[in-house]
Amino acid sequence: MKKTLVLISLLYSLAFCCQKTNNPVVKDILEKVKDHYTDKDLYKKLETEFQPEDWDTLTGKELAQKLTEKLRTVSGDQHFFIKYKDGLTSENKKNAKETAAENNFLNSLENFGFENVKRLEGNIGYINFKGFAESHSSAKTLASVMDFVANTNSLIIDLRENRGGDNGMLILFCSYFFKEKTNLYSTYFRDKEKTVQNTTRTKVLGKKYLDKNVYILTSRSTFSAAEGLAYFLKNYKLAKIIGENTGGAANPVDEFIIADQYLTVIPVGKISATITHGNWEHTGISPDIKATSENALKTAYILALKEIMNSKIQTELNRDELENLIEKLENEKSKMAVF
Repeated sequence: MKKTLVLISLLYSLAFCCQKTNNPVVKDILEKVKDHYTDKDLYKKLETEFQPEDWDTLTGKELAQKLTEKLRTVSGDQHFFIKYKDGLTSENKKNAKETAAENNFLNSLENFGFENVKRLEGNIGYINFKGFAESHSSAKTLASVMDFVANTNSLIIDLRENRGGDNGMLILFCSYFFKEKTNLYSTYFRDKEKTVQNTTRTKVLGKKYLDKNVYILTSRSTFSAAEGLAYFLKNYKLAKIIGENTGGAANPVDEFIIADQYLTVIPVGKISATITHGNWEHTGISPDIKATSENALKTAYILALKEIMNSKIQTELNRDELENLIEKLENEKSKMAVF
């Protein structure tokens, strides 16, 4: 409640400032926040005073940065983002189809977020995943990744550098770990006054990864849709989270162009998980096993090997070799902790 009141104060401040300086950019951004931000009662609770500042003295980039910092800091909502894009005029804007094609091409240059996929000793799968690109363009790559790790005994998904992305890709990735169709969460879009259900898919292009141990690595930089993957697999007891508490950004966003130069990202909806009736906004995901970002992979790897050994699951390594590998990893982890 305190954060909401402070954010309300900020928006009132912006409005007052706009009247004083008549800054059209700030006024338009304020109107977009008023019309689209997820809290529909924002303007009903204005209470505190505001010290005006002169927005007109700031350059385009400075203005965008300052507005972003204020909205994020005061609201605690890290999805707010304003970027100054010089030369973005109505004449050179691309239509939705052209933009999607360009984004898909750019995402393909980064392999749709899949940085590294491999099999670790002891038959442990490892996926280093850095971003959720659009699901239709990512589906075949995801299927190839999941087919590659299908025969491993357990799986580590590395989300330490993942800043999130496409909601459809979140649903698709989650679908690989659920046997049955599952309604994961609803999203209420207050600007459209509608609620959308988000449900896993029964069929996927690749092989599902079921009834095996899954470990998800997180850091303070893990954000948005990446947090969603950790949140749902954790709460359905399909994965253990190892690492650091995540950023805490759950609500979906929409983009707006202000004055042909300011890309403005505003949270426009609210997620409600079916299993918890809540989400990870502001709080982030708490790990099951705390570890520094640097030690998270070794921590998960050691745990995976121990659980395989205790369950007497056959791997390419015999018991002595597994014990030696665990000892080696623990020694390396200890040395990292010292430094």
